Amino acid sequence: MSLVSLVIAGIIGLALGLALYATRPGNLLGSRTAHTILNVVVNLVRPIPFVIFLAAIAPLSRVVVQTTIGVPAVTFAISLAAAFAVSRIVEQNLLAVDPGVVEAARASGAHPISILLTVLIPEGLGPLILGYTFIYIGIVDMTAQGALIGGGGLGEYAITYGSQRYDWWIVYVSVAAIVVIVQLGQFIGNRLARATLRR
Repeated sequence: MSLVSLVIAGIIGLALGLALYATRPGNLLGSRTAHTILNVVVNLVRPIPFVIFLAAIAPLSRVVVQTTIGVPAVTFAISLAAAFAVSRIVEQNLLAVDPGVVEAARASGAHPISILLTVLIPEGLGPLILGYTFIYIGIVDMTAQGALIGGGGLGEYAITYGSQRYDWWIVYVSVAAIVVIVQLGQFIGNRLARATLRR
């Protein structure tokens, strides 16, 4: 669930983040109206606690994945929720890219889409990897909460076989496993970001 959700959210969030960046007034595809709409949508979704978000998108989940429970429903919900978080991280990291690089590309006649894909993303790749690593850790947390609608995973294992049966060792083992998964993800993300920044 974590990896599939990260890939889906990463793709959708990257596209949305690029749109947020590009439509800022004065930017490559500057449009105050488009940027305001995108900004409002992202700001509406991002603050919703994931447990509430799971319930709120149940009708949409039934339409898209034909169910409101189980792994497909949880994966869909995580992917959607994480995509909005990714979009803001992408936007913020692209804004940190040296404007001079963008101006040089514009002066050479490069198309705005080409600038976004071949200039901005490579320039901001290291911080973007760290941002995606941060999102991955959040996704692991969401998969645990997905146990509330039968999403399986360590969350359901800890609740069903641990706390509901008062077997606290299972709870602690589940917590330890989540910590290991998070630490491994952080380690890989840090290494990839470091390698990118050294290029």
